[in-house]
Amino acid sequence: MTVPETLVDERHEPLLDKCGSHLDENRNWPTHGTYEYTSYYHSRREIVSFTEFIAMDKEFDFVVIGAGPIGAALAFKLARDNPNSRVLVVEKNWAEPDRIVGELMQPGGCQAIEQLGLRNVFSDICAVPVHGYYISYRGRQLHVPYMHDTNGQLRGVSFHHGRLVMNLRAACKAQSNVVCVEGSVTELLGQMDNSRFTAVRGVRVGPQRIRADGSDECVDVCSRKLTFVCDGITSQFRKQLNERPVELISHFCGLVLEHEPVSSDAYFDGPTGATSHVSRPTDTAGNPLPMPHNGNVMLDGVGPVLLYQMSERETRVLADIPGPFLPSESNGQLRETLRVSLSRAAPKHLYPGLHAALMRALNDSRRIRCIGSKFIPATANNIDGAVWIGDALNVRHPLTGGGMTVGLWDVVILTDLLRSHDAANSQHVQRVKAQWQWRRRPRALVVNVLSVALHALFAAETKELGLLREACFEYLAKGGRYTMQPSGFLSGLVPSPMLLIFHFFSVAFLAVYLRVSDSSVAYSGGSLVYRVYSAFYTLYIAATVILPVIWRELQP
Repeated sequence: MTVPETLVDERHEPLLDKCGSHLDENRNWPTHGTYEYTSYYHSRREIVSFTEFIAMDKEFDFVVIGAGPIGAALAFKLARDNPNSRVLVVEKNWAEPDRIVGELMQPGGCQAIEQLGLRNVFSDICAVPVHGYYISYRGRQLHVPYMHDTNGQLRGVSFHHGRLVMNLRAACKAQSNVVCVEGSVTELLGQMDNSRFTAVRGVRVGPQRIRADGSDECVDVCSRKLTFVCDGITSQFRKQLNERPVELISHFCGLVLEHEPVSSDAYFDGPTGATSHVSRPTDTAGNPLPMPHNGNVMLDGVGPVLLYQMSERETRVLADIPGPFLPSESNGQLRETLRVSLSRAAPKHLYPGLHAALMRALNDSRRIRCIGSKFIPATANNIDGAVWIGDALNVRHPLTGGGMTVGLWDVVILTDLLRSHDAANSQHVQRVKAQWQWRRRPRALVVNVLSVALHALFAAETKELGLLREACFEYLAKGGRYTMQPSGFLSGLVPSPMLLIFHFFSVAFLAVYLRVSDSSVAYSGGSLVYRVYSAFYTLYIAATVILPVIWRELQP
């Protein structure tokens, strides 16, 4: 593959040469090939400054607030579906973003990307194919592969978040009917009733950095059809739609491991990459990961510890610290908590290479980057002329890596519906939004509920939750549908809420059996009467974990 001259890193080294993206044995995966919009990756010719925008025509058919992965994909699809319409995208900073989450795309998200016409978006950014999940618990390991279709095993992709966003933005910039503005949307414009919007008819745009005293010059932009709010997890406009307080569940603390690349066929049985049920992490000299080209989940830390490759030579480590409060870094509590968590998750006698790499990364890091993990259920949108989408609408725990899958499928469903309706007709748009909410709900509910429920089990702050975590591991280890259907939930491929409830309570009843039979390692001891009582109390705890989350997801 030829590496375009425009796609280079900060030291002007070709990304593919640096990351070794050719090492995987299967050339048909979506990480291979040439991306048709590569020449726009670093280009700023298409980006309009706020000063330049002041002199432009300010009437647009569609306005998109935010050019993250969802906003950029949405703007691209709107432009392609409506070639005679003008699309405005307003983004504060068009430079490559740097985040510690949003770096793994599940197979369900890859399917959405393909439906959006962006199949090659993972090319030329050193992305790594992902086969499934390696899970470690109490010295035992299992592999949960992704499901298969008629063409073979479905695969996810992991990558640098900023590089994927830049590829999506490149596709957006390449469309002649898209205007990309570097500036800030300071407020929505429209009709209000009791301080709440009833209709949105445009936005007010200001410069990239807004002065606190409000003295900046701003311009009003008219949106003839729809305004899309895609300004992400920290959305300043979410309160117009959803005033409920945000629930902070835990914090993810991020590190980066640097290592030598490894070919998949060194870790997988079979000529096509089909995996055995248990990994063979024997050679830790070059690459310390238990199972490269997979999401690695270590369950014995303070909270779950995730490891996935961002390239062939870099791996992201996300260590979860449960609860709404984060230990202080200034007095060393945060580093000590992470040291204990990482040492428990990857003990030296089981993972010598990984343990050494984790301690080295922790010691060498100048600052620990952390991000709060939140849960925000979607809210029905009755505001005329506006649509909230992506993390501006709906946020789940990042443990399962399903956020972009939900957001991209939201784009697929919404744009498909808009193609057959008049977006300038408010009654048609309300009908579209109602159908969209109904069609998006099954997949969003499964991904969102699973993320919150699995975190509660994997963080295991009580004996009952520890028993449920053990039962979950035993359940997945059974193989067959006990492994593959839960894999379908994780990957966003099986949007069936009823099947999710069935499997979750199957895990709960397995926990009951483990407790009553006194065969549990996580929760053992006691008389038969006490074991029966505690077993059914565990069943009650399981219900309190999943049912309130489902209820909140089902609320209008």
